Amino acid sequence: MEKAITIERTVDAPIEKVWKAWTDPKELMQWWGPNNVSIPECEVDLRVGGKFYIVMEAGEAMGPYKGTKWPMLAEFTEVEPNAKLSYTAQAWTEGMKEETLIDQTTEIVLREVDGKTKIEIKAAILKTGPKAGMAVQGMEAGFTQQLEKLATYIQ
Repeated sequence: MEKAITIERTVDAPIEKVWKAWTDPKELMQWWGPNNVSIPECEVDLRVGGKFYIVMEAGEAMGPYKGTKWPMLAEFTEVEPNAKLSYTAQAWTEGMKEETLIDQTTEIVLREVDGKTKIEIKAAILKTGPKAGMAVQGMEAGFTQQLEKLATYIQ
């Protein structure tokens, strides 16, 4: 394993609403990813063995990366409605798949705490291509920004 992180965040929303934000493609497209990216494509087949495909595209504020796309193709390994979502995934930079490939696992656990929802994300990068270093270094910041975007979106 190359890197593993755990990030927690409590959002002021009921667990059902948070679950829907994580599993409905239309909602995912509104908040997924770090700052300054948009989501032009998203597919979710919400079942164990089902496919999760999402593409991030760099926006204006990312300067020379503007227009760069980062697809992620995942397979759900656990689906417990309103409680847990796990998947194994491969992510890469479009046009540079072998050099930038990241093999990863992600587990999202939701718990109700006083009418709010505590989100715990455990993410592990298992293997990377030779040019994926920046993505590995930015993983924690990326997830932190993503949860901030979710908290803002969901209220």
